[in-house]
Amino acid sequence: MLRALLLLSLALFPATAFHTLRSAPQRAFGTSLKMATKLTQDELKKMVGYKAVDDHVKSGMVVGLGTGSTAYFAVERVGQKLASGELTDIVAIPTSIRTKEQAESLNIPLVTLDTHSRLDVAIDGADLVDPALNLVKGGGGALFREKIVEASADKFIVIVDQSKIVDALGPAFPLPIECLPFCIEHTMRNLEALPAMQGAKAVLRRGSSANNQVDGEEIAISDNQCYLVDMHFDEPIKDPVALADQINKVVGTVEHGLFVGMTTSVIIAGEDGITVKDA
Repeated sequence: MLRALLLLSLALFPATAFHTLRSAPQRAFGTSLKMATKLTQDELKKMVGYKAVDDHVKSGMVVGLGTGSTAYFAVERVGQKLASGELTDIVAIPTSIRTKEQAESLNIPLVTLDTHSRLDVAIDGADLVDPALNLVKGGGGALFREKIVEASADKFIVIVDQSKIVDALGPAFPLPIECLPFCIEHTMRNLEALPAMQGAKAVLRRGSSANNQVDGEEIAISDNQCYLVDMHFDEPIKDPVALADQINKVVGTVEHGLFVGMTTSVIIAGEDGITVKDA
């Protein structure tokens, strides 16, 4: 009952659903909003998705809509606020086919970068976040469209649960790289040979492109009709900036899942509350 009331209060009165709690450790990591009760992971995702929209999306904006289980709730919130009239004159750019379909079902007006090259804000999840707010993204296979949209935004707001916060990128989640199908084994060998790759193993994604689990025999195909290669690390990535630069120089790659120096703020949901960390 308490959980239901808390979630209802978030939907109706998002700005007053929590009280701000600042302690010495929390000040070092940003603003913390204390939970009244323990919530499930999906409930936490919903809360950060809603908070990102409530705090950063205003009428008249061009908004980038992310992809994934957390970004889903941000898209949902935009649709709710448009339907209620709280937001008006919004147009949005989706980062995947499935986000486009969700947005259309909510009657969110959609445009593309061809007509709107600059966005006011983009909101999306991440697979890993390091202390410098560098990200690994692309577990859902939408990394190219996510990066081209989010690199075009004045603000990039990242929404995650506490499990995505790490001391260093690398072992906790494979690094996705979108590649052209032509001579993919050659491209994979060249990726493995990069000095900053630190001996990571390249694995061609199979089954669904929307996750990095082997859930089928067929090669996974991205929205851009490309292959997805997941780089598996045994140790932390020592220099994400150098690795990103080296990957960019490998012929046959389309885009990689290192989002370095792009984040404006990260909204983090944990069992004890919501924390905001700014770049």
